[in-house]
Amino acid sequence: MTDADVRATAVSQSEDRIVLAQVMLPADANPSGDVHGGTLMKLADTAGGIAAARHAKRRVVTAIADSMTFEVPVKVGDLVLLEAQVTWVGRTSMEIEVAIFAEKIVTGERKRASLSYFVYVALGPDGRPHEVTPLELHTDAERERFARAEHRRQFRLAQRSHPSS
Repeated sequence: MTDADVRATAVSQSEDRIVLAQVMLPADANPSGDVHGGTLMKLADTAGGIAAARHAKRRVVTAIADSMTFEVPVKVGDLVLLEAQVTWVGRTSMEIEVAIFAEKIVTGERKRASLSYFVYVALGPDGRPHEVTPLELHTDAERERFARAEHRRQFRLAQRSHPSS
């Protein structure tokens, strides 16, 4: 498949959505039983990378960990569910939104614990950036998600061209 073939075949957002689940164990947490933010960040990067690679149909690398909120604590014993989906696609890069939910396994109570955005770049066999398939938008919600992602992209580009001292 040539680069032109890749660009000609759009992929829908729903095709790129993935869910990972993992129970949090004592090794994932501090002595108080709160799961380390770094543990959640690593899981989010893994989920985001899978969604990006699935969209690109090739190897990807993390280019930016844009933001990550921590809204409620995740505790040892919680089932962590990570929902990742492609929100924006450029020529070689993709933004992925990753929502993390903490679920009490016994009661089924689930709360969003974190929301993050990552940017990945697709790589060709030579290790250089490679074009990816455009994102097909079907619903108003998908178009709005894409527009918000484009706004974040513009902000990131502005930050890069005007770094703070």
